[in-house]
Amino acid sequence: MNKKIKTEAVDHLFDAILTLKTPDECYKFFEDVCTINELLSLSQRYEVAKMLREGQTYLEIADRTGASTATISRVNRSLNYGSDGYDMVFGRLHLGEDTDGE
Repeated sequence: MNKKIKTEAVDHLFDAILTLKTPDECYKFFEDVCTINELLSLSQRYEVAKMLREGQTYLEIADRTGASTATISRVNRSLNYGSDGYDMVFGRLHLGEDTDGE
């Protein structure tokens, strides 16, 4: 975990996010917390990560998501050298379990 982001304020934000129970609650909260562009950027990165894991090419991903090759490359770097957060979520969503053995 990146120690630069581990702060009390970030802990509070994550605690708040963990209270959300439905997509409608998520929309309400994130519309208040993020700008539209921030939320769209987060969702675009998530879609890029899914498509990379599915084996799609940068060109296919750029065409479908509108993401720049720089964004795709940054997400790919996170998938390969990051904290495995994407894969943990993908495992929970698609396999019904996480990928770290908990």
